[in-house]
Amino acid sequence: MKKTTTLLLLVLVTVAPVAAQKLEKINPPGLSKPASGTYTQIVRAGKLLFIAGQTATNSEGKVVGPGMKEQVDQVFANLLTALKSQGADFSQVVKMTTYVTSISEFRAPDVAAVRARWVGSSPPANTLVQIQQLADPAYKVEIEATAVLP
Repeated sequence: MKKTTTLLLLVLVTVAPVAAQKLEKINPPGLSKPASGTYTQIVRAGKLLFIAGQTATNSEGKVVGPGMKEQVDQVFANLLTALKSQGADFSQVVKMTTYVTSISEFRAPDVAAVRARWVGSSPPANTLVQIQQLADPAYKVEIEATAVLP
């Protein structure tokens, strides 16, 4: 009985602060504005940032270039815009999920150099998934990220 009570108290002490966290939904300047009721660019829960999948669109929602290299560069620029809006940078990113229409294009040396320029020599955990098509047929890559603020 004593172990059960101790375990219950431990759960309450740990879960209560998490449950009480306020969720902030943020669409920062510099990123394209989502259509009403579709999604939010960033959700902040305490020190956690959840950044929606970023595509190769500029702040006006226009796709930049047809190639993987320029699209990856724009995606990382968008991620940095989202991070900076919350006082963060790529060093706080702990996990990314990358969706591409061609793994071979994504793994090309010139694209790898672009990725390395943005995330440095200590990249976060990442899942890479090839899919048939993204939300717009012009998109070649979409990356979502989770970061932990200091």
